[in-house]
Formats: sequence, C-alpha cells, structure tokens
Amino acid sequence: MVENDQRLRQTNSVKRTNLLALLFAAALLAGCENSHDATPPPPPSSTENSLPTQAQAELPTVKLYLGAETLDAEQALSWQQQETGMMFRTNVTDESAMLFVLPEALRAPNGFWMTNCPISLSAAYIGPDGVIEEIHHLEKNDNIPVVATNNNIIYVLETSDGWFGRHNVNIGMVIRTEKGSLQETYFQNK
Repeated sequence: MVENDQRLRQTNSVKRTNLLALLFAAALLAGCENSHDATPPPPPSSTENSLPTQAQAELPTVKLYLGAETLDAEQALSWQQQETGMMFRTNVTDESAMLFVLPEALRAPNGFWMTNCPISLSAAYIGPDGVIEEIHHLEKNDNIPVVATNNNIIYVLETSDGWFGRHNVNIGMVIRTEKGSLQETYFQNK
C-alpha cells in the first residue's frame, strides 16, 4: 500500500512537471497561426493542480479516415481537454473516439495513463505524417503511463478497447481528415 501511494505521488509529480512542459510548448506554438481555433489557456493556478473530478462535455469532432473506416473523433486540443480526456466516461462505444493533438512529441517518461477511466481503451500513437506508429491497450484505472517506443508521436487516437483490431486498422495506416493530412488539418499556416 505504501509503495502504491509513493508510486502515485511520483506519477502525479511527473504529470505536473510534464503539464508545465506542455504549457510552455503550447505557449511557444501560440505565436503560429494554426488552422484550428484552440488557443492555449494560461498556466494553471495552484488550486487547479488537482486532477479533474468529472467527465468533460463532448468536444467538437473531426471526421477521420482510416483506410476504409471512418470515425468521428472528439478533438482534445487544449491542455485541459487533454488532461481530462475520457476520464469518468462510462459509455464508450465503437463510435466513441478522441484525437489528442499534442503541442510537442510524446517522449519517455511521458505517456497516456488511465487514472479515473473506468473503461479500458485502445490508443493509436501517430507520427507527424499521420501514420499509425503504435497501437496500445490502456487498462482501466491504471495510473502508469503507457510510453511510446517512438520519439515522434504527436497525435494519439483513443477508441473503445480493441477497436483497431475489430476494424482492421493497423500500424502503418495513414489517418486523414476532410481537410487532408493531420498536419494540414492542425498545423498548416494560413
């Protein structure tokens, strides 16, 4: 029990450090004109350092094309949307998905974790070119980050557990939107 408490405190400390790094990166990117309307929020105050306590409202969606499959995915663009992700959601179906657009590459020891997520999920770790580099199982309520083995992951697509296998979506496939590539959709200058 003490070991788990210590690991949880260490994980929360790493999350706060990673959050500050993400905020700094988001502030740097704020000077660029992106094709999406997300603007980085101000850094959290000391009272906002705790984890979210409830599910967030459904976010605006984007239509994704994954080979022959299409998926309407919620867009987690701000640090707060990304921190909350699918926490507390109990109605995750094959139509549920969330695309995380990261301000910088996901690098160890950072990864996606499942604190306050009562349902297991699957996650595709995606490179800047929109190619699925890795697919991971995310175990419900697990607070240990699932670290990418690749250092160029800038998008993560969360779906219901096993969705990628059930829909024959595999590593190496390219994800696109109605606007074109993920890069064109989220990072192309106007």
